[in-house]
Amino acid sequence: MNRSLIAFATLAVLAITACQSSSDDARASGEKAIHDLEAQWNQDFATHDPDKISSHYADDAVLMVPGMAAINGKTAIHDAIKQMETDPAMLIVLQPSKVEVANSGDLAFSQGTYTLTETDPATKQIIKDHGSYLTTYRKGADGTWKAVRDMTTSEPPADVPATVQAH
Repeated sequence: MNRSLIAFATLAVLAITACQSSSDDARASGEKAIHDLEAQWNQDFATHDPDKISSHYADDAVLMVPGMAAINGKTAIHDAIKQMETDPAMLIVLQPSKVEVANSGDLAFSQGTYTLTETDPATKQIIKDHGSYLTTYRKGADGTWKAVRDMTTSEPPADVPATVQAH
């Protein structure tokens, strides 16, 4: 076998291995960044500061929550959060169960559960809700991750018949 061919094959294998290692490092780094981001987001929810909370969204983000039309854009999301955060009982806690980063290293998603505590405006009683969330993130040119799509789904109360839950 020709030495040039052997050298070329060896270099090709090394290049592929290096690219795979770099991709794995980017995904692991991204996963850690998303976990850290969501931990910070939980801390920001506790401050009731709409500026801190909405800083986690990209300018073109969309927020979808049960019982409301989709909220489009960071400014509209900030305004909605500002209104929600006037409730001193308001607290949202995210508990991620899965984070995946694309091989490209610039897109990711987080899936998990949330708990929500708030005051019912009609009864003035504290209510608690829980459910699932799915958030898609994009890594910006500055290296920061921002939520671009954020969706929650509330779990039905335990006393709702299973046939109703399925619809």
